[in-house]
Amino acid sequence: MIALVSPTGSMDWLCMPRFDDPSVFARLLDDESGGAFRFLGPEGGEVRGEMAYVRNTNVLTTVFRSGDTAWEVVDFAPRLPDGLSVRAPAAVVRVLRPVTGAPLLVVDVDPRPEYGAVAAERWERPDGLEYRWARGRMHLASNLPVSYLREPRPFVLNRERYFVLSWGPADERWTLERVHRELELTVAGWRAWARTCALPSFKPESVLRSALCLKLHTCEDTGAIIAASTTSVPEALGTPRTWDYRYCWLRDAAFVVEAFRRLSHLAEGERFLGFLRDIAEAGPLQPVYGIDGRRDLPETILPHLVGFGGTGPVRVGNAAALQRQNDLCGELVLSIDALLGDPRVDPSAADGLFPLVTRLVEEAIEAAPTMDTGIWEFRTLLRHYTFSRVMCWAAADRGARLARRLGHPEPAARWEAFAARQRETILARGFSEERGFFTQALDGEFPDASNLLLPTIGIIDARDPRFGATLDAYARDLAANGLMRRYRNADDFGDTTSAFTICSFWWAEALALAGRLEEAVEVYERVSQYANPVGLYSEDIDPETGALLGNFPQAYTHVGAIHAAMTIGALLDARDGKVRAWG
Repeated sequence: MIALVSPTGSMDWLCMPRFDDPSVFARLLDDESGGAFRFLGPEGGEVRGEMAYVRNTNVLTTVFRSGDTAWEVVDFAPRLPDGLSVRAPAAVVRVLRPVTGAPLLVVDVDPRPEYGAVAAERWERPDGLEYRWARGRMHLASNLPVSYLREPRPFVLNRERYFVLSWGPADERWTLERVHRELELTVAGWRAWARTCALPSFKPESVLRSALCLKLHTCEDTGAIIAASTTSVPEALGTPRTWDYRYCWLRDAAFVVEAFRRLSHLAEGERFLGFLRDIAEAGPLQPVYGIDGRRDLPETILPHLVGFGGTGPVRVGNAAALQRQNDLCGELVLSIDALLGDPRVDPSAADGLFPLVTRLVEEAIEAAPTMDTGIWEFRTLLRHYTFSRVMCWAAADRGARLARRLGHPEPAARWEAFAARQRETILARGFSEERGFFTQALDGEFPDASNLLLPTIGIIDARDPRFGATLDAYARDLAANGLMRRYRNADDFGDTTSAFTICSFWWAEALALAGRLEEAVEVYERVSQYANPVGLYSEDIDPETGALLGNFPQAYTHVGAIHAAMTIGALLDARDGKVRAWG
């Protein structure tokens, strides 16, 4: 469960009961029609507060001050330890606490189900309210009298008040004691998870926040990992670049799994492998799925919502599910190879996986000579994209390594031969001697930030002069105000202006691998300044204004932040002689 809460304490985005279900609060996309859950100040208006996470958790606190009064809102989704697992009911809890004086407040709960398209019937219950509509039912429990919930009217906050919004009919009765107990268990559970994160010496606090953010994007029951919690926050204001990211992109999920592995968390990867096996059994692989493995994600427009900042259209679903993206098999094989090669993973996890690996490698070999829409999901621009070809190489290269480790020498030899031929092709045609950099497509002319990943994938050494020249060219041609864009050539929607936040982290990591550590630290420090006040990153940044744009928080960006910090930290430690105990 992910809810977005503004600095005014307004819950402006919430989908229930799952990430990719329709919203019940969508003020993020329409002030008037979206619906929100707000606490208004003494004068009946919104008050801006100071937000912070409870240390090493995803429990949010916001402190508000008005005149000689102050109050606090604590927001959390229960995440309760349950043996070796956790129990995460579809609920959000809000606790109001007086800090100074006796503030006069108003609670305004205005659910607008189905993305604001339907009105919910409201029923009073002894402990709160119930909302019903054709496809859903929610319960709001509170120790504030129902009359103050039924319509916004002032009340004096002279003791703790709780508000529990849960999906479906009410379960056991809520009390303040139960709220305290579930808050205590949720804090303890998050801190227990955080304690087991392996953190770098460089930027450990921000890496831990990114790790906690990524954990929020995982679906405990299916193993799916979503790209972001929102839909249609535009990549650039005033453009139609509005997409729905509340689904599981296999590419993004593979990157997240590797970040978790480097953090020393393997369970998330093992659960994702279970999700992958299930969807692979169900038919041909596609780039993106619903979190329950749903294949059909038709892209539709919701004309009744004006969109974030007045920028529409608001979209639900994503046509990328129908695209041909040739890099897909490579990321999945990389992920499987890294997980199965980790001695902490139960060896039995490899049982039955080699047929899937074989399928992925053979599909990559078949896809390699064909054109696709690429990592950036161009809708009409089919090309022989360099990054896609590199990932086809990676599928064969790592697949061969897996085959040898699992005792399959015949396919290993064949895949190794294919990988060798592909590497020669990529290095010959993916690098332009005339332009002095790796190009977006084979025999191409444009730069593309995805090529910053080439040393990480292993197809070229970061100290190779060709990659060094690429770094210099990209700093000159792709960066804007010190932030890296994906590309500069026109796409389906014209020119792109925003910087894609993960690309700046890729840049920092590539510089570090190339031995340019001071530059790497400088880039990392610069992009870190664009985290929001609680350490979360958006998908995009406007290089001219610094505005955070795109869906939020973006899992992909936090993956980039983790990888770059870990690589920079390890190389700084090696340079400074800190690679020893007590170093």
